[in-house]
Parts: sequence; structure tokens; C-alpha cells
Amino acid sequence: MNADDTTAEDATVRREPAPALPIVLVGPMGAGKSRVGQRLATELGIPFVDTDARIVGRYGPIDEIFAREGEDYFRVIEREVVAEALGESAVVSLGGGAVLHPATREQLASRSVVWLQVSPQAVAPRLAGGNRPLIAEGGIEAWIRIRDERRPIYESIADLAIDTSRRSVARIVDDITEWFGGRA
Repeated sequence: MNADDTTAEDATVRREPAPALPIVLVGPMGAGKSRVGQRLATELGIPFVDTDARIVGRYGPIDEIFAREGEDYFRVIEREVVAEALGESAVVSLGGGAVLHPATREQLASRSVVWLQVSPQAVAPRLAGGNRPLIAEGGIEAWIRIRDERRPIYESIADLAIDTSRRSVARIVDDITEWFGGRA
């Protein structure tokens, strides 16, 4: 068969294109990064890395790190864990403040980044009863202030933004896989 004899079937790719890895989930506290990340990783058949969980596994509870060592120390260990995770072929969920470090933002420039957004009304019940040190005092008002301060960073690094306020995890995962699958 010569090149002029190819059919449409011959030219069809028979497997779905894979997204560029890692796929990184960013966004404010309570946006659903861990839940969406776990489901997305399962759907794609790849590992899931939650950088906050990795920090807890190595250094202990985040609220205790903040109380014992302070936020500056936490950001140093967070940066180390994030740098490691961003080198893995996985779905990676970053803690809400991980994007504050310039080196992390630089690394994210060459990664697939999904910004999970959420409204204050939807996030309030998700945060109730938690032990998140940055909103321990100030509650939802502190959350809104932090979200608003970080919004320009999230917006500048994201390839895709999805509001998780009123959507199921399954639908969010479908949107992510459809979007990245379509551009791989």
C-alpha cells in the first residue's frame, strides 16, 4: 500500500491521548482538591499525591507544625514536598498556599494546572469543625480574605478553572479529563 492508499481508519489513533503529567490541582482550602484528585487519579489509572497528606506523614499534623514552628517553617517544608511531587507522573493536589512560593509557580508553568474554585456559601460547611490554622481565628471571613489574596496567582497559573460549589466530583472529573484529553 502506498501513502495515497491510506484510509480514515488507518489514520485514527486507537487510544485516547494522555494529559501532560502531572496534572496539578490548585485552589483555596475546601475547594475539593483532595476528593477530586483521588477520583481523577483513579479514572486515569495513575497515582495521586496530596502534598498536605505527604507533609503530615513526614512531619506531623499541619496545625501542630504551625503551632510549634510557625508558618515560615511550614512553607519551607511545603516547598520541598511540592517540588518533589511536581516531578512525579501523577495527579497532584497542592495545599492552598503552596502557590505563594515563586519557585513553585515557576515549576507550574510547564505543568497542567486546574484551579478549583468554590463560593464562600459552599465552602463554609466543608470547613466547619476543621483545624486549619490560617482560618482558626476569623473563620469564613479569613477564608474569603485568603482566597481573594491568592486569586490572581491561581488565575495566572491555571490552564483550566472549574467551580466546585454545586457540582459532583464525578462531573468535575469528567470535565477535567475531557478538557485535557482534547488538548494532549
